[in-house]
Amino acid sequence: MINCVALDLETATSVKSSICQIGITEVVNGVPQESKSWFVQPEGNVYDFMNIAVHGITPEDTKDSPSFPDVWKEVQPYLQNKIVVAHYTGFDMNALRDAFNKYGMEYPTFDYFCTFRIAKYIVKGCYSYSLGIVCDHLGIDFGIHHRADCDSLGCALLLLKCLEMDGSSFDDLEAKYNFHRGKFAPSIFEAHHAIEKPGVSYNEFIKSLNIDPSTIDESNYFFGKSVCFTGTCQYGVRKQLLQKVAEIGGIPTNDVTTKTDILVVGQQDYRVVGDSGMSNKQKKALKLLEKGQDIEILSEIEFLSRL
Repeated sequence: MINCVALDLETATSVKSSICQIGITEVVNGVPQESKSWFVQPEGNVYDFMNIAVHGITPEDTKDSPSFPDVWKEVQPYLQNKIVVAHYTGFDMNALRDAFNKYGMEYPTFDYFCTFRIAKYIVKGCYSYSLGIVCDHLGIDFGIHHRADCDSLGCALLLLKCLEMDGSSFDDLEAKYNFHRGKFAPSIFEAHHAIEKPGVSYNEFIKSLNIDPSTIDESNYFFGKSVCFTGTCQYGVRKQLLQKVAEIGGIPTNDVTTKTDILVVGQQDYRVVGDSGMSNKQKKALKLLEKGQDIEILSEIEFLSRL
């Protein structure tokens, strides 16, 4: 039976350590328990308008709330030595790590999985894998989106649905999809990701593509154009999108060169790209643009709208 804790965080500003709400839902023997949430007063109780627009939490809500270190004393026992899941751990786990570092706190100990990545491999026919959209696609009702307790419930229900659809356990997911579970431990932070299996690198995948000529569409925007991707795709698996480019007569590639026509930019991991927020492929594309090469840079949504 599945035993884990689903976690969701909301932040007050673009600074990841500005956690203003924590929500959890325990799953015991495959059954979600009552969700819990805590308001957290971010440093200075300062909020960005854009963050308020997303989750609706205001300085008034947290003016009397304890700071993160005090709230964490209540939260940690629920997570310690457990398997934790979150939807898009690139945000939630990095926010936790930054908060621990900001306040000089020791890291907790738990392994974690990302339901965003799990859903991308298991749920088919969904145009987006954001929590609200993929849950709606599966008929999962979890309450008010972007409230931490509700989102943690949505994450828990999505996990259980995915494991039911796939007939998998956590160990099965690691073996079947070559996932590497994330890990928190004192002085240790490892991200959850999918490891490329030997023989299926992007370059080798592209070379192995066999395309049915009947799928080629000369009227399609990408026909005959060299298309490259960078970052994490939010609305599909990158190899599936590369396959689609090839099927309509485009030229999928894995690097930006003087022959590149289009660079599609997904979600970037700030731990990799640094303060610039740009991958090496983006930097190459901008340099080629400065030299006069005609390279079009598209968001993933812009790419999908032109397929």
